[in-house]
Amino acid sequence: MNLSKPIADFLGHCAIERQLSEHSLQAYGHDLADFVAWIRIQSTHSTLTTLRSEPASLVSRTDILMNVTTDHLRAYLEHLTERKLSAATIRRRIACLRVFFRFLADRDGTHNPFDGWRLKLPKRKRLPRTLSRDETTRLLKSARAPAAARHAAPDAPSLCTEIRLMIATGIRIGELCKIVSSDVASDGAAIRIHGKGSRDRVVYVTDAGLRTELRKLTAQRQRMLGGDAPLFVNRNGTKLRPHSFRTKLRNFAGRAGVRRRVTPHMLRHTAATLLIESGVDIRIVQRLLGHSSIATTEIYTHVSDEALRSTLARANILAGLAR
Repeated sequence: MNLSKPIADFLGHCAIERQLSEHSLQAYGHDLADFVAWIRIQSTHSTLTTLRSEPASLVSRTDILMNVTTDHLRAYLEHLTERKLSAATIRRRIACLRVFFRFLADRDGTHNPFDGWRLKLPKRKRLPRTLSRDETTRLLKSARAPAAARHAAPDAPSLCTEIRLMIATGIRIGELCKIVSSDVASDGAAIRIHGKGSRDRVVYVTDAGLRTELRKLTAQRQRMLGGDAPLFVNRNGTKLRPHSFRTKLRNFAGRAGVRRRVTPHMLRHTAATLLIESGVDIRIVQRLLGHSSIATTEIYTHVSDEALRSTLARANILAGLAR
């Protein structure tokens, strides 16, 4: 992707200082490239008055971003709406631009086109996609099965530990891939997690079987690769990558009899929902998941369909009225 220097500097800042994930960096790069492509077209056609008087060569120069005004942003928002993009995508692209222009203003003292623009985009509240208890049980039973019964690949034992750890703690896939053997406590009961935005936290493993698996895996990695070696690796023995885990998880879930397409984030959502349903205090869940705001965690306080059905079945209103 051919990006201008301001964008490259911004992505470098996000990678080094904000420690954003590779996935977030790719999303930012894509969103900014879309905006630059749009504004160059508008500038070429002389439809944006602020750029109309500028030299034609400005269209291909990096400082085109320094001339963006609030009117340009409003026009771009209208353009996104006309393309019939989802509300979530539009929100993400505008949020990306907001952070980007704030970075330029802080760094260079340039005017921030978002200043004074009271923009409020509708936010659709979507319930998290979770596994049902039956699906979760199927996945965990398959993960506990003997290796031969799992059609095991060379990294299958590690995969099963990864799945169980994600369901037990709700860690993100990016966080799972960052774990090194020195992050795991000697008894396997605690793991240091390197979270989003350079926020580290500790998660605790209460299941005795999983703690044993972690101790064995940690000892194996330290013996073969050293203390700072990645805890979870691919079949080539190198650091596990999120896209590799997604593929393995999807295939593993299919063999376990889960018909839906299972993603790593579904495991995180499932962990949080099960904890809330089990009566764990929401602030404990917030800390476990690494949410900076309690509002993010509150989405898990919804009553799941399964819990709703079972509660209504016990109440059986009509039967009570008949009596």
